[in-house]
Amino acid sequence: MPHDGQDLSAAAPLMADLLPRVAALVAPLEALQARATETLRATVSEGGKVKAGLIEQNQRAAHGLAWLATYVEAVRQMSAWAARLTEAGTFGEMEGLILQIGAGEYLAQILGGIPMNQGEILRPSDMGLTPADLAALADQPILAGNSPAARARLVELMRDNHGRATFGATGLEEELEMIRDQFRRFADEKVAPFAHDWHLKDQLIPMEIIEELAEMGVFGLTIPEDFGGFGLSKASMVVVSEELSRGYIGVGSLGTRSEIAAELILAGGTDAQKSEWLPKIASAEILPTAVFTEPNTGSDLGSLRTRAVKNADGDYEVTGNKTWITHAARTHVMTLLARTDPNTTDYRGLSMFLAEKTPGTDEAPFPTPGMTGGEIEVLGYRGMKEYELGFDGFKVKGENLLGGEEGKGFKQLMQTFESARIQTAARAIGVAQNALEVGMQYGEDRKQFGKSLIDFPRVADKLAMMAVEIMVARQLTYFSAWQKDHDKRCDLEAGMAKLLGARVAWAAADNALQIHGGNGFALEYQISRILCDARILNIFEGAGEIQAQVIARRLLD
Repeated sequence: MPHDGQDLSAAAPLMADLLPRVAALVAPLEALQARATETLRATVSEGGKVKAGLIEQNQRAAHGLAWLATYVEAVRQMSAWAARLTEAGTFGEMEGLILQIGAGEYLAQILGGIPMNQGEILRPSDMGLTPADLAALADQPILAGNSPAARARLVELMRDNHGRATFGATGLEEELEMIRDQFRRFADEKVAPFAHDWHLKDQLIPMEIIEELAEMGVFGLTIPEDFGGFGLSKASMVVVSEELSRGYIGVGSLGTRSEIAAELILAGGTDAQKSEWLPKIASAEILPTAVFTEPNTGSDLGSLRTRAVKNADGDYEVTGNKTWITHAARTHVMTLLARTDPNTTDYRGLSMFLAEKTPGTDEAPFPTPGMTGGEIEVLGYRGMKEYELGFDGFKVKGENLLGGEEGKGFKQLMQTFESARIQTAARAIGVAQNALEVGMQYGEDRKQFGKSLIDFPRVADKLAMMAVEIMVARQLTYFSAWQKDHDKRCDLEAGMAKLLGARVAWAAADNALQIHGGNGFALEYQISRILCDARILNIFEGAGEIQAQVIARRLLD
């Protein structure tokens, strides 16, 4: 692939002064976002204060603002990515085409309509924007960037580089690329060849895989060395999650619960709790699961009803029901959110517990006294299984109240959301990349009307846009991890990465299945599994609508 210093003009339809053109978009896009924010703030304010009820009445506009801000951040990060690659001498023709197509397409969607999902297209007028507000962006030459010739050339380069997991330079430092290579090989050798069989048989991921991942340090990746972990960055967690999820989302998600538990303990645990639990989580001596959601609360965690009552000896008894609990049977400890103050009905009465349990077997999945459970059969994301849990006098030691103080549970949980959403965005990228590679291979192999499917423009177009949007979502996710690693607040950036990543994963899986035609609908083809796995990403760790709502509130406050 051509790199810095080489003449690219003869090889591909790259626009002249591409990097300056994209960089020049950032200021007018920021001005447009500011205008939309100002307009919406006036609509949802009363007496100079933003009102939740008015945001709900204007939910489409509010969520539209979240999507607009996500697109603006996406263009900003793609511009920064291109600048880093140029400085490193690795900005080549493929990267130029990805940048040109991505910036052109995202600007066109900002002006004409952003797809919040398949049936909801956000128009500028939905946010109160006028043609005058859009004028500074309406005649930008980059609007022509997503051309048929550019897409065709990008796919041609992708065919030449088939087997590259990223289809374009990521801009990561060498250490992270070494980590990527290690886990890419693991996924290719130990996960991908078996994942579809695990899915079809609805089997738990073999313990041998978990043990190998433990040896590779997955469960202690970001836990400090003082507590038995590797003390690596959130960026490393992103790369590992991305590559493992490219093999199978279930394997890529094994570390999620450990990440959540470790974050909870590091941020809110006592010194004794950190010393007791973190080394065991890091080594996978114990496997944790997150037990938050209830049947009637969904995303409204503040209203949950499961009760934890303190008895005379200082321990607690838990009564209530939980649902959508991932990997519940095999695990040793639950990060369990329950209400300790019965006089409250909101988040202020909630506490977090490190609730110990006995790992189950196939014959007796929930042997711990006071606890029952049943499996929820699901379309995809099967490798750890989902469960409904019931608690009736389930006992938790008093010393396992996180932080040793009641009423802090919701706040403690909120502190984990940045990392959880960054990790979910990484999983989405991995699933999308898997869809792209599977779709591309099928497009190469399948012959129709005397030639490969990939030689037909609309098939190639699908593959080109998958590659472009995956890189966009990837750069947003890397940026949010960078923010986290540098102790900067990143709930906004993490939310944007998750919001866009989930949509990109679903689009990639859907388009890859379309390339397969009728075969994609057959269970024997792995794209059928990838489609099912992709669908959950827009629901867990904050449904797309909730995610957009959270982003909008941050922008308006």
